[in-house]
Amino acid sequence: MSLQWKIKPFDGLSVNELYDLLQLRSKIFVVEQNCVYLDLDGKDKVALHLFAEFEGKIVAHARLFKAGISFDNASIGRVVVDADYRDRKWGHDLMREAIAGIASNFNETKITIGAQLYLKKFYESHGFIQSSEMYLEDDIPHIEMIRE
Repeated sequence: MSLQWKIKPFDGLSVNELYDLLQLRSKIFVVEQNCVYLDLDGKDKVALHLFAEFEGKIVAHARLFKAGISFDNASIGRVVVDADYRDRKWGHDLMREAIAGIASNFNETKITIGAQLYLKKFYESHGFIQSSEMYLEDDIPHIEMIRE
């Protein structure tokens, strides 16, 4: 069985999809990373939500933004893959889908992300280049990266 990719605006998500997306983000960003922060930052309502289902379960998610919302450029955020499936390298599929989603939905190719520092090499493998010094966001080292 393969991944089923979907991309929807906030108001196109079913209640169950929204619940599952938020549950996945909490599982990883709050519990796994032991980070108390407000995930519901108000941007979900203006994002396109890219997600993958496997055997009826949402296993990957990212938010896509047009330019001017999170950064001056289009951006990708809340990139997450369920820990139970990381050995399948679906993070790479997620980033390819996200980059394509930015291009097809916003007609943009320049993308900025706020990346957790430990994932620098992962994002570099998708054409992103570090564009800032390290900064702390919710006590986690981050860097900005740009893909031209």
